Amino acid sequence: MGQLKDKIALVTGASRGIGRAIAVELAREGAKVIVNYAGNEAAAAETARLIKEAGGPEPILLKFDVASQEQVDAAFDEVKTKHGGLHILVNNAGISKDGLLLRFKQDDWLQTLGTNLTGSFHCARAGAKLMTKQRWGRIINISSVVGESGNAGQVAYAAAKAGLLGLTKTLAQELASRSITVNAVTPGFIATDMTSALTDEQKAKIREQIPLGDVGKPEDVAHAVVFLATDRARYITGHVLAVNGGMYM
Repeated sequence: MGQLKDKIALVTGASRGIGRAIAVELAREGAKVIVNYAGNEAAAAETARLIKEAGGPEPILLKFDVASQEQVDAAFDEVKTKHGGLHILVNNAGISKDGLLLRFKQDDWLQTLGTNLTGSFHCARAGAKLMTKQRWGRIINISSVVGESGNAGQVAYAAAKAGLLGLTKTLAQELASRSITVNAVTPGFIATDMTSALTDEQKAKIREQIPLGDVGKPEDVAHAVVFLATDRARYITGHVLAVNGGMYM
C-alpha cells in the first residue's frame, strides 16, 4: 500500500490548510501520520477523519507548540516511546503577522520567528536524534516564495522563511552521512483559510503576477512533499523546490 508503507511521519501545523493536505497525502501513500496541532483539536480531528477517508493508517493526534522546546522534546520522546522512531518530519507550522518595518511590534517579530523558524529548529533537532539511530530520514521544511523574493509588509514572515532555507542547506550537509535528506518547499500563492480573507480585487492582482495564471492548491504543495519523502528523491538533499506557478524564478 503506497510508497511510504511502514513509515512514521509527523506533520506540524497539520490541522488546516497546507499542513492538512500534506498529512492526507502522506497517509494516502501508506505513512502512519502524527497530526500535530497547537490549539484547535476539532480541526485536527477533521484532518484525522480525512486521513481515514483517504484509506490511510489510523492517524495520531499530538498537541504541542513548536515554539516551546520543552513541549517539542516531550512530544518527540512520546513518539519514540510509543512508535519506536520517526522517518519523516514536515516542518509546516507557521503564523503570519504582517506589518511594515517602522511600525512592526517587537512581540510580533519574536512570535513569528519563534514559531516559523525556531519551531522548525526545535523539531528538526529532536527528529534528527531519532533518525540518526535508524540511519534513514526525511526532513522537509515548508518555507515560502517570500523567503526567496522578499515582500514588503512581511518583514518577520519573510525573514523567518528565508532563515528556513539556510537551516535546510546546513542540516542537509550535517545529516547526509546518516542517510537523512533535508529539503525545502517554497509555496507561492496557495488558496487556504489564510488567503480567503483577501478581496477579489487583491486576488486578481496576485493572479497577474503568476505566469501559470492561477493560484495553487494545498494539494500541489502536498504532492511535492510526498515526492521528497519517498525513495524516488533519495539523491536529492539541500534542495529548494518551488511550487509557485512561476511567480518567482
